Amino acid sequence: MPIYRLLQNLPMGPEEVNRVTTAYEQALRAVGIKDRNDPMAEMIARKIVEIAQTGVRDPAEISSQALRELGMS
Repeated sequence: MPIYRLLQNLPMGPEEVNRVTTAYEQALRAVGIKDRNDPMAEMIARKIVEIAQTGVRDPAEISSQALRELGMS
């Protein structure tokens, strides 16, 4: 899963990792991506991490903002 590869090198605690992975799963469900190896899944994962690092804490908001910024909402 792309999100876990990205999170391996970031200084995030368990709560933050849970928040980011929840946002990632919500975003994938929203756009109907089931294959975690899909290049779009990687793009979404990167955007989710980027937004989470700005201080947004709500997984639903992270997911929604990521999809908006990627033009997928």
